[in-house]
Amino acid sequence: MNMITNHPPTAELQAIDAAHHMHPFTAGAELAQKGARIIKSAKGLTLTDTEGHQILDAMAGLWCVNIGYGWDSIADVAARQMKELPYYNTFFQTSHVPVIALSQKLAEMAPGDLNHVFYASGGSDANDTNVRLVRHYWAAKGKPEKKVIISRENAYHGSTMAGASLGGMQPMHAQGGLPIADIVHIGQPNWYAEGGEMTPEEFGLARARELEAKIAELGEDKVAAFIAEPIQGAGGVIIPPATYWPEIQRICDAHEILLIADEVICGFGRTGKMFGSETYDIRPHIMTVAKGLSSGYAPIGASIVCDEVANTVAEAGDFNHGYTYSGHPVSCAVALENLRILEEEQMVENVASVTGPYLKEKWEQLADHPLIGEAQIQGFMASVAMTPDKAARAPFAADKGTVGLICRGHCFDNNLIMRHVGDRMIIAPPLLMTRADVDSLMDRAVKALDLTLAEIRDKGLYA
Repeated sequence: MNMITNHPPTAELQAIDAAHHMHPFTAGAELAQKGARIIKSAKGLTLTDTEGHQILDAMAGLWCVNIGYGWDSIADVAARQMKELPYYNTFFQTSHVPVIALSQKLAEMAPGDLNHVFYASGGSDANDTNVRLVRHYWAAKGKPEKKVIISRENAYHGSTMAGASLGGMQPMHAQGGLPIADIVHIGQPNWYAEGGEMTPEEFGLARARELEAKIAELGEDKVAAFIAEPIQGAGGVIIPPATYWPEIQRICDAHEILLIADEVICGFGRTGKMFGSETYDIRPHIMTVAKGLSSGYAPIGASIVCDEVANTVAEAGDFNHGYTYSGHPVSCAVALENLRILEEEQMVENVASVTGPYLKEKWEQLADHPLIGEAQIQGFMASVAMTPDKAARAPFAADKGTVGLICRGHCFDNNLIMRHVGDRMIIAPPLLMTRADVDSLMDRAVKALDLTLAEIRDKGLYA
């Protein structure tokens, strides 16, 4: 029996899964008791599990299925490439047509003079590349002491040793001896949780100026780069105050450090422009991309690098770094077809002018819900902060994430994938949503919030 097409019953699949499959970011013993939800197929915005439930995926997989599920042309492109050239490496002065074509396309799409591409298999290892790249760049410039990379608390830049170190998430740092050397963190621009009595504008400036203070503390001659997501994704869809990014850009321009924009989530239309850097007028030296580059149809990530950095590295001899799957031909062919669909279907323009404004109107109304203290949205990234006291922006009298897990459970029961980060609920739906899809999403989200409110009132967690 071909287990993939003629699979056993759900309970048997769950038992096999528990016996042999180690899941990411999961308590294995707990999952083994309840059994994994097993997804069988997907089309458009909708997942179908092995029990036949139709689930609205408001997270686009892991922020990545920008064009939605089920595009036959991508499967056709992948099959054709596998027949012609299923694999070859890009080491040893060798290249192939798909990687050349995709590199040219990305250079055309990326802002400014970001004209050079170094490939990885995903965002985590692309950020590992960035650590190597910026340190090698400064060494090639005769400044090998410039090694420190500044990031932010509650940032997410992957889960490899370097990626997790760049990120600022304490639960990740607590496992595996992280962060590695010469990576430091400053505060995040999360006004709702940390702004106190400051206005958002004052807070945005204050948090940006922590970068300048950190550069002064460490010494400009020691700092290689600053890395940040235009909008924090896994940290809870934290949209920075309007004053934040202009001040960050001013500081980077005033000091001799490189600016890395981690566009793994924001890139390829999610913010209403092709890149988050364009939404916030960021001028990065390096952009990290992945996820929406192929809409998750094949593993691929990349660092898109400016002329100055790429040319300096090129002139310095061998860059002793790379991956077996750097520029994998099938992944590159899939990415090219994904980008063709994204552009020809005008999905980014639709988010900017049609469905994005409609979703914004509906989403911001959630701020009136008795459980919600803040509703933030930019393009097709959005979050709500749950609270028992709107005026005080207060946390619940329970461990952080308790209410978030309750709400996520009600979402699952209502056939909606809406993720929790602590006690924030977040969405990042596929870009092909229609207004009717937005209405369906909002109906399910409101129902989940209503059920959550009723449950936490019963449990004494809401006054």
